[in-house]
Amino acid sequence: MLPASFFERSVHDVARDLIGCTVIHGETAGVIVEAESYHADDEACHAFGGLTPRSSVLFGAPAHAYVYLSYGIHSLLNFVAEPEGDAAAVLIRALEPVTGMELMRERRGVEPVTELCSGPGKLTQALGIGLELNGVSLLDGPIRVSGRANGWSDPRIGTSERIGLTKSADLPWRFSAAGSPFVSRPRPRELAAR
Repeated sequence: MLPASFFERSVHDVARDLIGCTVIHGETAGVIVEAESYHADDEACHAFGGLTPRSSVLFGAPAHAYVYLSYGIHSLLNFVAEPEGDAAAVLIRALEPVTGMELMRERRGVEPVTELCSGPGKLTQALGIGLELNGVSLLDGPIRVSGRANGWSDPRIGTSERIGLTKSADLPWRFSAAGSPFVSRPRPRELAAR
């Protein structure tokens, strides 16, 4: 599993380096193929306005899950990064499913494997991650993150603008595995490889 030190770095480096790592919850797992970084200095970050009950996990220790409800419908999974007090997190946007696909299909009600985890709300539904997991440790909690999977030792990673935002939408803090069919829509037209 990834150590705390992995998450105690720049949120942008953490987001990029998470591409190819595996998220595990219960009997399901997927390789991260897309992630976005958010920092308290960024208007789109939930910590931008300062410490609130909702954003307290973001200001806490790194290597914890920040799970919140988006549009009152979808739970979204984030990993807290940077030193405690800096308020930064990586939104996990898409996974390539690798374990528990039948259970994921049951939870999602879809058949194509490329559609199981191709969005932040889809992947939490597929992995059975809800609001009750907000604040859990990624080191010894029910959500675990392992290092880059076989075949992912040096992935080609592209950057593009984050999506679905009204503030700070032009920042190139969306990181994707180039050419992956599991990346969420809209897929980046061009990826600037790292």
